[in-house]
Amino acid sequence: MPRFLTMIRVDEKNSPEGGPSPEMGERMGALLEEITKAGVMLDTAGLTPSAQTTQVHWEGGRLSVTDGPFTEAKEVVGGYSITQCKDRAEAVEWAGRFLRTHDEKWTVTAEVREIIEG
Repeated sequence: MPRFLTMIRVDEKNSPEGGPSPEMGERMGALLEEITKAGVMLDTAGLTPSAQTTQVHWEGGRLSVTDGPFTEAKEVVGGYSITQCKDRAEAVEWAGRFLRTHDEKWTVTAEVREIIEG
């Protein structure tokens, strides 16, 4: 079965102060328990804020290293999951269910990409 990387993109500048509500945390926990019991979830985690990020860039034969925060970034990767699903449609369905656990004041995008095996 194919594996998928889902990157959760958030708008850090407009994220609710104080983070997720307790209710949102409960909904997220219940979904993560369900997807794990279904044998779909292989790995998942949240990521530190972009202010704690370092970018390593290669261009024109030169390497550059820049520490965050990055003011030009509207959305940043706030978390990820690696799932094993029967097809892309199933991976997208799980991603949509995850996004629906968020309170309405959140702006969140899930990017679902199949992992190339080999």
